[in-house]
Amino acid sequence: MTTVRRSAATLAASAVLGMAITSAAAPVAIAAPVPTPSAVPPSGLYGTGDPTYDGVWRQSLALLAQDTVGVKPAAKAVGWLTGQQCDSGAFPSYRADATKPCDAKLPLDSNASAVAVQALAALGGQDATVNKTVGWLKSVQNADGGWSYNPGGASDANSTSIVIGALAAAAAKPDAVKSKGGKTPYDALLTFAQPCGGKDGGAFVFQPKQPGIVADSTAAAVLGASGKGLVVTAGAKDAKRANGTACEKSTTVEGAAHNGAVYLATALAKTGHLNTPPMPGAKDPAEKPDFGNTADAVVALAAQGLGDEAKKPLAWLRQNSAAWAKESGPAAYAQLILAAHAAGADPKSFGGMDLVAGLNATGPAPEKPAASADRSAKESENSENAENAENKDSGSGAGVWWIVGAFFVASIGAGILLSGRRRNQQR
Repeated sequence: MTTVRRSAATLAASAVLGMAITSAAAPVAIAAPVPTPSAVPPSGLYGTGDPTYDGVWRQSLALLAQDTVGVKPAAKAVGWLTGQQCDSGAFPSYRADATKPCDAKLPLDSNASAVAVQALAALGGQDATVNKTVGWLKSVQNADGGWSYNPGGASDANSTSIVIGALAAAAAKPDAVKSKGGKTPYDALLTFAQPCGGKDGGAFVFQPKQPGIVADSTAAAVLGASGKGLVVTAGAKDAKRANGTACEKSTTVEGAAHNGAVYLATALAKTGHLNTPPMPGAKDPAEKPDFGNTADAVVALAAQGLGDEAKKPLAWLRQNSAAWAKESGPAAYAQLILAAHAAGADPKSFGGMDLVAGLNATGPAPEKPAASADRSAKESENSENAENAENKDSGSGAGVWWIVGAFFVASIGAGILLSGRRRNQQR
């Protein structure tokens, strides 16, 4: 699950199509908050685009990606995220005034809550916040074992999968989290898995009666079915691919994960990238490359042990994703970092891009690494001692002051994309 940028245009399109265009579109029956354009983004937030639909999501992805590559996020960035939590433990997509209690009419967001858990659990030191959110997620589990985007809706593959990742990150065994009807999240995931053969064979649909962008829900569900969150390392080679990748009849969640990965591998085999359909009313009816879902597919394939099948889409992203990342902002940079990490590539040298520097430039400057700070202090101490000795010999009382320059970075605007993963869109 990854860059969903739920823009007003995307939500409107979802309603028109009657399906989830974004990675996990909010049920159209629930009123979404109205964007409140602002020239100045909230302090501590990554990106300059309107955060109404994606503030918590993109912040969480940014922090998670930074932690994955050993960057310590700015304290104010972490504080901004924890400050978004409601008293119930849930996170909304965004709330403008975190000094006031969450409005009862503010839609609560299982996806934002789950990705916040993954980020904060990875960073450490946030147990109280993490546990409170996990408690809320458990309280809104549906009878079928899954989750909907907003509480009260039907379960969907994306939401169920991102929550599985959150439970795993918080050391709450997903298979032990059961609904009142005794169903686990994996029971729910199996209801979205399509049988081999026929349309979308092996894939996971968003919902049985609402397929959505199948590559999106499949990439998310492969991770969920594997019991993993958004940060993965290459898994053991898939033993089932000895004679090539093939969809296999199965009733287990492990088999469904394999089949979902096979679906993605097949979809990527020809061009190395996935596509997204045009938005309703678009002048150009042609499909466009889907950068975000392609990156997510790389993560899913690597997690499932199909590293060879991940090489072509990874190479395509290296060659083609620079403009998309720059335009889309922090969530896109984070998504590419997670894909590079999963496939064993260097995110600091990715097709001529330094993804880490690109991400860091969209928000508050990261904390100085402890080792670097200690080294600088030691170097300063040695220099001062040498200088004091020199001053004593020369009789001069003058001292040399070392000035540390501060680096100011400009936030990159997200911009409303109408194509790209999870929707091409940055969530």
